Amino acid sequence: MKIIQLSDPHLMAPGGRLHGSDPLDRLEACLADIGRNHADADLVVISGDLTNDGERAAYAALREALSGFVPPWRLMLGNHDDRALFVEMFPQTPAERGFVQSVFDGSDGRLILLDTLDSGHVEGRLCPARLDWLNEKLQEARDRPVFLFMHHPPFRIHMPVLDEVKLADADTFHDVLLRHGNVGHIFAGHVHRLIAGSWRGIPVSTLRSTNHQSALDFSDSWRLGHEPPAYAVIFIDADGVVVHFHDFPVAG
Repeated sequence: MKIIQLSDPHLMAPGGRLHGSDPLDRLEACLADIGRNHADADLVVISGDLTNDGERAAYAALREALSGFVPPWRLMLGNHDDRALFVEMFPQTPAERGFVQSVFDGSDGRLILLDTLDSGHVEGRLCPARLDWLNEKLQEARDRPVFLFMHHPPFRIHMPVLDEVKLADADTFHDVLLRHGNVGHIFAGHVHRLIAGSWRGIPVSTLRSTNHQSALDFSDSWRLGHEPPAYAVIFIDADGVVVHFHDFPVAG
């Protein structure tokens, strides 16, 4: 399976700028690069913070940007999103039990896309209803490998400001995963950095934003980073998972 992950476009109303760049221009550059080089992808996942302020005009701009996009795609929610407005604007996006969560069964495993948005809070949360749904989907997979996509990472990245707003109650989440033992990788967004490692024995990775980055700062403050935007090209087969991080070209 070939999966593309991009994350945190933080779209504004068209023409709006954020941290010195135009999020829509950058997202369009990202989609164009994927279209040129990875039209054969099994799935493209945009893992949350689709907009910066949950504005209708920003979701409309996203809908327009994706209108001619060739590979199949799925959208996820982050803490900057508005779930009700998103569902109104993207009624075709799979959603179950009132949350924007879904499953994609591919040739080499099952992808589970989680909705970690806790409306009104920056940190993420998986309520009992979402954890029950996850438990069911892991059970259905049985011996097939499972790969989780979620906006908020459940693990510390050792940057205090960002660790304060990761997934809340990660122990309960891990208890669900431990029941099944079939999760092969967790792909997250939210932190606007390229990070790879493992969490309690499960390989993990996070991704830069398509617009702006977090500086590598281990103090108690947050600074804007100046690394280029990137997306991930993920290959999954019987031998395992390989993640390539690609800095795509932007105009400015």
